[in-house]
Amino acid sequence: MKVRLCVFLSLLTASFATYPNTNPDLLEKKIDEIASGMIDSNGPGCSVGVIQNEKYLFKKSYGLANVEHSVELNSTTKFRMASVSKQFTAFAVLLLADDGKINLNDDIRKYLPDLHDYKETVTINSMLGHFSGMGDYDTLKELLPKPLLSAAGGPFHIGDEDYLSNNEYYTMLKSLPLYTPPSQQQRYSNFAYNLLTLLVEKVSGMSFRQFTQQRIFEPLGMHDTFFADNKREVILNRAYGYRTNEENVLEVFMTNIYVVGDGGLFTTLDDMLLWDINFSKPKLGKDPKRLMAFMNTPNGDFPDADEKKWYYANGQYTDGRYFFHNGGWLGTDTSYIRRPDTHTSVIAMCNSSSLDVNAITYPMFQILSDLKLWEGEDPSIY
Repeated sequence: MKVRLCVFLSLLTASFATYPNTNPDLLEKKIDEIASGMIDSNGPGCSVGVIQNEKYLFKKSYGLANVEHSVELNSTTKFRMASVSKQFTAFAVLLLADDGKINLNDDIRKYLPDLHDYKETVTINSMLGHFSGMGDYDTLKELLPKPLLSAAGGPFHIGDEDYLSNNEYYTMLKSLPLYTPPSQQQRYSNFAYNLLTLLVEKVSGMSFRQFTQQRIFEPLGMHDTFFADNKREVILNRAYGYRTNEENVLEVFMTNIYVVGDGGLFTTLDDMLLWDINFSKPKLGKDPKRLMAFMNTPNGDFPDADEKKWYYANGQYTDGRYFFHNGGWLGTDTSYIRRPDTHTSVIAMCNSSSLDVNAITYPMFQILSDLKLWEGEDPSIY
């Protein structure tokens, strides 16, 4: 991750001294400089926003939403958010707990008894915090009693080559045993977040999409945000997904998996401002401030395996200063970082797997600090 940023960080460091430090317009020049080094104006690109004090200090889009038709990206383009979706899934679960309909310390099989008999208690909270012991895509072959096969009888490829319906996918997940014992370590599990959507549906009596629309997106005015649960749905103003292959040729690169929870959220730069404001001025739940404080509290005392400092708090990594999550999937690369003590957030969404969104978001607090547009302590993320 750090290696991929070296070129951009070197570029930024070399040019800081040449800029006066009082003009917000210089922020645009800085971000333009990064964007021009990685985005072709005739190819896929990124939408970027810097939020301060509940409004955009900077908002701009680079590149095309649809290369075939030369449609430009803008602040109302709908991006697939990949794992940035998880905080919305977690918040939906917390709303059910706030309603008194579930207890986060309950065993998930209390509500979903058709799951594999894990022989151990797997709490809802452990699933939210990635210490449930559930597996992920990289462990699927080990956990399945027999391998998934393609229609031709060969190895199954999850992504865009082979296809499972939503029902087939969930049937597979329900059958999987745990990968490790629960409540011992933080180990990322997309599967746990997939299953949390079934919890919401079972308890609420609504589809996950309906529940999040009624309880989150509509109350916040996020009218262009939704969980896409239908592969064949027409999505207006969609950012199509792309990648550059090994021959340096641009290709369409879009998933055919439309289960949600681990990902699947579509949203816009404009709607993300409304979500960000809800962290500082919460309005959802019986006691919005209390619910938001709970949202920002790590689910358990389990740091990440690499840095040993990032704890997981309901769809967000936090070290006590920053709250962030990245998302990467077929044809999309996203990043959302909040620094609550300075009322500053950064959001970037790219519609190519070959673009490095972290090259935009990770250096941003240092850029703001050097341009005298941010007064927080220690702008470094890593």
